[in-house]
Amino acid sequence: MRESAAERHDRLLELVRRHGTARVSDLAARLGVSPVTVRRDVEFLATEGRLDRAHGSVSWPDAGNTASAAGLPAGTPRQDRGPGATAPAGSRELVIGMLAPNATYYFAEVIRGAHEAAAAAGARLVLRISDYRPQEDAGRAAGLLAAGADGLLIAPGWKEPDDPVEHGAWIAGLPVPTVLLERRGVPGSELDDLDRVCSDHGHGVLVAVRHLLGLGHPTPLLVARSDSPTAIAVRAGYRHALDALGLKSPLPVIDSVSAEADPSGFEGAVRAVRTAVAEGSATAALVHNDVDAIRLVQRLAELGVRVPDDLALVAYDDEVAALADTPLTAVAPPKHEVGRYAAELLIERLRGTAAHGPGGEAAPRRHVDLLPRLRVRASCGAPSEPLRSAASAP
Repeated sequence: MRESAAERHDRLLELVRRHGTARVSDLAARLGVSPVTVRRDVEFLATEGRLDRAHGSVSWPDAGNTASAAGLPAGTPRQDRGPGATAPAGSRELVIGMLAPNATYYFAEVIRGAHEAAAAAGARLVLRISDYRPQEDAGRAAGLLAAGADGLLIAPGWKEPDDPVEHGAWIAGLPVPTVLLERRGVPGSELDDLDRVCSDHGHGVLVAVRHLLGLGHPTPLLVARSDSPTAIAVRAGYRHALDALGLKSPLPVIDSVSAEADPSGFEGAVRAVRTAVAEGSATAALVHNDVDAIRLVQRLAELGVRVPDDLALVAYDDEVAALADTPLTAVAPPKHEVGRYAAELLIERLRGTAAHGPGGEAAPRRHVDLLPRLRVRASCGAPSEPLRSAASAP
């Protein structure tokens, strides 16, 4: 995939931060582009005040003021404002930096909610995308700080269970107020001490399992990926739901994969579901995510398994579930509200309007869990229901 100008700017900024000063010819060699391209980039970044330039070289503004304690590249400007501090003096609008793993599936609504909340508060939202490359998250965040972000909304590009440990420690040391979105730190870690706003996926799974049981089905199967924090949370939520309801899974979790990335792996998951239905081991399933669920239903129909006649099905995410040939009942995480709540919380921190404790001490950090909805459609064999109201629990 061709690198965008914004991504190249991030790499250029990181190189300058790391070295303090750099020659244009050296930057061109390191970035793998022409000196003309680098000079054009430097001119643009200098105009924005993000670099200082001299004949043949560039330097980081106020290079002695670093954020090495935050684990960011050397030279990242520290703004040293605590979670209850006010915004910088002057009439400049607040700038909210947001790092998201993508801007399409799932996170499009999170971003939209954050943008609307920022706009309502008279703040500007600046977005950077990590494309699920967690090793580049710190550089992206540093780029947001260099662009003038007063505070950050961070949804790291984690994919593996160990990513919060391997690629998350830098977040706790950020020099500005920070709110995690749809991500949780390891309990007891510094990251776990940050403000965060998340969907309670465990509750979403419990609602889906309880719904299928209420329709007369035995314990439903889980068909799920394992390549995202949501997928990992859905798997954990399934175990907790079965424990809470005193149930046992009819079969181990069926591992699903992207049909584009691994067609044979996806076909294996489809065949495992078909076998479970044919043997009478399962009459219902919860499938993460929507796209996989739609393809699963299509392929099962080709193999003679009908939804919902032979298999009641609930999808997880509700991005495109309603658009399937047989509209899919789905668990809908409150994505828009996650973005809105997170932006509102961050703006409270920046403006010093968050409620303070006794004696004027800093307001306590918040972990906000928002409860997903269950949207009932044809795929589970029950009549469609009106949307259930969203709920939240601090």
